[in-house]
Amino acid sequence: MSVLDEIIPAAVMWRSVVILVVLLSSRSALGQVSYSIPEEMGRGSVVGNIAQDLGLDLKRLRAGKARIFSGDSAEYIELNKERGALLIKEKIDREALCAKVTPCALHLQMILENPMEMYTVTVEITDINDNAPFFQTEEMRFEISESAVTGARFTLERAIDIDVGNNGLQSYSLKPTDHFVLELQSQADGGKSVEMILQKALDREKQERFTLLLTAVDGGDPVLSGSVKIHVTVLDVNDNAPVFTQKLYKDTLSENTAKGTKLITVSASDADEGSNGQVTYQILKTLDGLSDLFSVDKNSGNVVLNGDVDHEKSNVYHLEIQAKDQGGLTDSCKLLLDILDINDNTPSISVLSMSSSISEEAPPGTVVAMMKVNDPDSGANGRVQCSISENIPFSITSPSSNFFSLRTEQELDRERDSEYNITVLCSDEGVPSLSSSASLHLHVSDVNDNAPVFERRSYEAFVPENNAPGLSIFTVKARDADSKQNARVSYVLEDGSVNGVPVSSYVSVSADGGVVSAARSFDYEQLKDFRFRVRAQDGGSPPLSSNVSVKIQIQDQNDNAPQVLYPVQSGGSVVAEMVPRSADVGYLVTKVVAVDVDSGQNAWLSYKLQKATDRALFEVGAQNGEIRTVRQVTDKDAVKQKLTVVVEDNGQPSRSAVVSINVAVADGFPEVLSELTDFPQGREYNEKLSFYLVLALAAVSFLFITTVVVIVSVKIYRWRQSRVLYQSSLPVIPYYPPGYADTGVSATLPHMYNYDVCMSTSSRKSDCKYSTLGGQSVLVVDQGFSETLQRALKDKDFLDSAESPEMVRE
Repeated sequence: MSVLDEIIPAAVMWRSVVILVVLLSSRSALGQVSYSIPEEMGRGSVVGNIAQDLGLDLKRLRAGKARIFSGDSAEYIELNKERGALLIKEKIDREALCAKVTPCALHLQMILENPMEMYTVTVEITDINDNAPFFQTEEMRFEISESAVTGARFTLERAIDIDVGNNGLQSYSLKPTDHFVLELQSQADGGKSVEMILQKALDREKQERFTLLLTAVDGGDPVLSGSVKIHVTVLDVNDNAPVFTQKLYKDTLSENTAKGTKLITVSASDADEGSNGQVTYQILKTLDGLSDLFSVDKNSGNVVLNGDVDHEKSNVYHLEIQAKDQGGLTDSCKLLLDILDINDNTPSISVLSMSSSISEEAPPGTVVAMMKVNDPDSGANGRVQCSISENIPFSITSPSSNFFSLRTEQELDRERDSEYNITVLCSDEGVPSLSSSASLHLHVSDVNDNAPVFERRSYEAFVPENNAPGLSIFTVKARDADSKQNARVSYVLEDGSVNGVPVSSYVSVSADGGVVSAARSFDYEQLKDFRFRVRAQDGGSPPLSSNVSVKIQIQDQNDNAPQVLYPVQSGGSVVAEMVPRSADVGYLVTKVVAVDVDSGQNAWLSYKLQKATDRALFEVGAQNGEIRTVRQVTDKDAVKQKLTVVVEDNGQPSRSAVVSINVAVADGFPEVLSELTDFPQGREYNEKLSFYLVLALAAVSFLFITTVVVIVSVKIYRWRQSRVLYQSSLPVIPYYPPGYADTGVSATLPHMYNYDVCMSTSSRKSDCKYSTLGGQSVLVVDQGFSETLQRALKDKDFLDSAESPEMVRE
């Protein structure tokens, strides 16, 4: 049996595999196109216009970076994106590509990106008659006994034609045909064996040797042929040929069986005796080199494995073993070896297309990568399942056999995960299972979906008053979870007003750093605190923003000295207060009233007696400023007493004010007048005092009679209008005593006292009233008016009825 008997079954097997692959590939494709070309076309030859056949625009091919994926096979076809045509890249030899498999086809994929698309391209390679039949041996030799009977069969080596179809081997011819004729026998693998049949008995004595010419012819156009010479030697008296016990032997072995393993034993017998009955075995040579992969012991018939068998290369082997006796008679048998698959191949992962980045706003189901997974094993050993690691927003699906796509399963968030290292694990179903993996790196691109967030919900800062303009107060800080330009934060001072003035005239905010600076010098006494808002805006498109409330509190500084409200100071004042000599210990002489417009401890006032004519007679309350006698007034005490009181606040450093008070110790006005000249006065003051005294005496005389009438009339009127307050025609001198408050409260007392001094023509009607007032502004009394009033009151009291003036104080 010749090599052709081995090629034909293999061709049938390959053809089935190719058809299966074509069917599987067509299911996974988004589009499919087929072409048919003859083999041996020159480089650059046009296969077909794929753009036109698939209805694609040439711009789409260029923009989609169209490319041809041919898998593990050689690149025979290339794509011309400018013409949209498939061209021959390398000359195709159908016989080298497919051997005997028909149809012979290249299965390609055209991949497009943005968006991802895949098209299946099938290019069928048709055969041309470029190969003539040939024999593997240059000549065949037979030694045939002259006793060979008519009809004896001699198996000839088959010719090989690697072309297929009509271009393949069609027939044989033998010349001359005097003794032998040819006969073809169909085999189980679809091929035909060539046998030479003896039709006329041989006679060694007539012709010991002769030569025949065996010619093999194909069906191509033109017809090609190949020949081999057959040398026949006629032997004497060997009339029985060897006979195999079986015409077909079968055995199975697993792939990767160790070399040297004994497989099976074939056996043939010869009825002859002696050397004519001695049989030897050999494996007939074949095109696929099986005679090198297997060997048979020529004497025992044991078939041994000499190489490695691989189920993925061939799942069945056909061997033809010949038995030959010493007389040259032969017989042959078939050995069919089934190769059992073991799971010895890991899945192979090919990434057809992969996106390096994806937007975080990509909808679920977006395809990230397309892969092809191939496992050359068969059955369960070749079935593959792919998976990815858990806890990532992706899934892997198989749109068709051997093809897998990686898709987004959920919405992505770059701020949570900016990139993914995805490991795709593909495992077959063999036992034990084999697997392989591929790592995919995916970057998530940012969109502006996060507004800046301030580090605090609100800010509060303290600024001392009298600050320098441009002083940096503090810094607001906002962070944006986005990246690059979307995370670039700038700060803006929102429009607003403080006491009707734009807030921008008070503070400014740096756009880049968020530094809040003072735009002016602040005065605590005018402005205690104010609020404004700062907006943080990112650099996205459109931009996102957020704002925060800021409160600035002005801290008080001790920048105001105490102000003395009472007694009112005047350069020409002679007598401020008068103490009767009958005054007891603790007699209230007067009260120094002062205020400090600062706040807190800066407004805490204390009083102390700095100078006094007689320090043993008077004292000042440290907290209330009341001047009282500390002992009984005696006749020895001087009439004129001058006190100097210092009012000091509690600031650091402290500020103070000084007030001078003249006190007259006397029981009546004449005694005071006798001593007035002793007070230090100017000439101008004495002239004015004399004028006022004369004027006062004249006025009192005139008013005395008028007053009596008026008083009687008023008494009657008041009796009729009960609870109507007496209305004095004299002016009122309001003043405010000092007060003390806690830190942070403006002014000097939580409760302010207003003293209204009401005088009448009668000293008995003169009294002091006070009422509680809060939160009022300080009333500044004109010093000239106070001076005139003070003198008029004292003159009037001394000239009034012989009673001494008396003040009812707080």
